[in-house]
Amino acid sequence: MADDRDTLPLPDYDHLPLVALESRVRSLTVEQVEELLAYERTHADRLPVTEVLTARLEQLQAGAEPTRGDPAALRPEQGESRAGSPVTPVTSPDPFGAPPHGTPDQRGKPKGDRRA
Repeated sequence: MADDRDTLPLPDYDHLPLVALESRVRSLTVEQVEELLAYERTHADRLPVTEVLTARLEQLQAGAEPTRGDPAALRPEQGESRAGSPVTPVTSPDPFGAPPHGTPDQRGKPKGDRRA
């Protein structure tokens, strides 16, 4: 059983979203899935995660083969995150007019007088 998360078969296991975990456990062996399951049960013990790991373990024990691929490979959920907004004055939209109900400095107009 892995007490240290750095030795787990999936890097950054604790921060993987459930969908990513479902696809990434497919490349693990029986022993690796058992290691993750033991770690999960002694730490967070999240029911959806234990269900995914248990289901995959049962598949492997029934004869399923691990898929090819590197479980440590860089995935989108591990990619470099950009800080800040990608919006700049160049990419921002043109300003638009006030809504029909008006603003504090520009009162709305009655329905009958909607001309300019």
